[in-house]
Amino acid sequence: MYGRDPWGGPLEINTADSATDDDRSRNLQDFDKAALSRPLDETQQSWLLGPGEQKKKKYVDLGCIIVSRKIFVWTVGTILAAGFLAGLIILIAKTVPRHHKRHPPPDNYTVALHKALMFFNGQRSGKLPKHNNVSWRGNSCLNDGKSDSSSVIKDLVGGYYDAGDAIKFNFPASFAMTMLSWSVIEYSAKYEAAGELNHIKEIIKWGTDYFLKTFNSSADTIDRIAAQVGEGDTSGGTNPNDHYCWMRPEDIDYKRPVTECHSCSDLAAEMAAALASASIVFKDNKAYSQKLVHGAKTLFKFAREQRGRYSAGGSEAAKFYNSTSYWDEFVWGASWLYYATGNSSYLQLATTPGLAKHAGAFWGGPDYGVLSWDNKLAGAQVLLSRLRLFLSPGYPYEEILKTFHNQTSIIMCSYLPYFTSFNRTKGGLIQLNHGRPQPLQYIVNAAFLATLYSDYLEAADTPGWYCGPNFYSTDVLRKFAQTQIDYILGKNPRKMSYVVGFGNHYPRHVHHRGASIPKNKIKYNCKGGWKWRDSSKPNPNTIVGAMVAGPDKHDGFHDVRTNYNYTEPTLAGNAGLVAALVALSGDRTTRIDKNTIFSAVPPMFPTPPPPPAPWKP
Repeated sequence: MYGRDPWGGPLEINTADSATDDDRSRNLQDFDKAALSRPLDETQQSWLLGPGEQKKKKYVDLGCIIVSRKIFVWTVGTILAAGFLAGLIILIAKTVPRHHKRHPPPDNYTVALHKALMFFNGQRSGKLPKHNNVSWRGNSCLNDGKSDSSSVIKDLVGGYYDAGDAIKFNFPASFAMTMLSWSVIEYSAKYEAAGELNHIKEIIKWGTDYFLKTFNSSADTIDRIAAQVGEGDTSGGTNPNDHYCWMRPEDIDYKRPVTECHSCSDLAAEMAAALASASIVFKDNKAYSQKLVHGAKTLFKFAREQRGRYSAGGSEAAKFYNSTSYWDEFVWGASWLYYATGNSSYLQLATTPGLAKHAGAFWGGPDYGVLSWDNKLAGAQVLLSRLRLFLSPGYPYEEILKTFHNQTSIIMCSYLPYFTSFNRTKGGLIQLNHGRPQPLQYIVNAAFLATLYSDYLEAADTPGWYCGPNFYSTDVLRKFAQTQIDYILGKNPRKMSYVVGFGNHYPRHVHHRGASIPKNKIKYNCKGGWKWRDSSKPNPNTIVGAMVAGPDKHDGFHDVRTNYNYTEPTLAGNAGLVAALVALSGDRTTRIDKNTIFSAVPPMFPTPPPPPAPWKP
């Protein structure tokens, strides 16, 4: 059948399509019945009816690999079982008590260091902190400065008593604080390892806080220093004073005069060294460090402008701590001020040949190379050799620094047993003071310098040094220091430890007022304490860590309280002991701190500016 196509041409119409919907429905039902009467295979059923129940697969597809289901189940099960077992073992290990592996015991030098530091706690004057940890000590001399109407400086409470008496001498005390600060700057890691870094800093600050009271530390220019509090009249008079009386410091009721000085270059320069070195120790406390630096500058200016020895003119200090010169303090103080400030004018002064000549750097003498509270030249030379070894500043300092370096090498040679600069006792103790009394204070300083210089050389990758044509390793220097300190700690003919409280055999009759009088709520007056001074019984209190004056040139020692040449300890002596002990303590892997001392020092050779850009026409 054809119809009309509106676009032109015939249009064929299928007659089958013209059937009614009912007809088509009946035809479809007939077709479906016919189709379903034939059984369908599995694939066809899945098409028409969706997925049916499938059989378990023998393999597991993990994405990157296909594994057997049985192996997979066994593997997962094994891992879970192992995890459970490991957790059970850990739980048991944590709950069952166990023995920790003990650290090796500290070496003798570290043990002695703990004790030597406690001596300073026992020497404190003024109002004591709660954690002073010396049960028989208390507040003392709280009117120092106020009781002397002639003194301009009124608040002189605090500081340290010098030795077995209650006098406060600034000259040896400031040297002691300088030595302690030097040891902290070089060996802070060892103090930290021994658990004593905070303690040693407290000890230094107790001293520097007092020094700041003894002059107008806020001024740029001063005209006086309080050099001493208390007096030790040895003329045989009966007026109460710190030597005639034998009293606990807590019970002192007599007037304590203040000695001021107006021309004391040695004292002022040494105090400047103490404050300058301490400013490096406390560099993290910026305000306090700057306060110390300012005080050091003021003191050094006073030392340079008002020339004179503090012990000149028959002063009382000359009987106990006589200063032979102030030139060595100029080199020493200028060196520390350079390190503290980085100001090259101080380095120029310290390396002035004329200054070094006056200090005795170019000539020998029987006491050459002996560091003490009186002569700091040997210490200054080691300190400036450090500058040459690590920074090598070159011109114009090189010539004098090289001289100091060579002189330091000669000093180190003189300590060795192969040379005859100093005699030794049969027990091996070097006689740096040529057989005179109280030898140990000089020996500990030498042990510190020897150990420190050997550490300098090792840090500079230098295995040793020359003594004439012979080369000696740094181990030889360290061995010298060890043998001397070991002697002091008990390896001597008497098997006596000269550090109180170290070992079992040590002096029991120490020349020390506070330690020899019991704390029994009884106040003994000036003469009342004499019975304790003259008693043959051991001291009722132990002044732990005190290094006594030491044996004689025959290794002999008399443990007698009234003989101060054997049994009296001092601040300066114990400071050297602490420095030597910390230098020798611990293992050799902990080295010196090369950089802290140079914190304020500017670069020796400034970086040159970049080259100009190439010229373009």
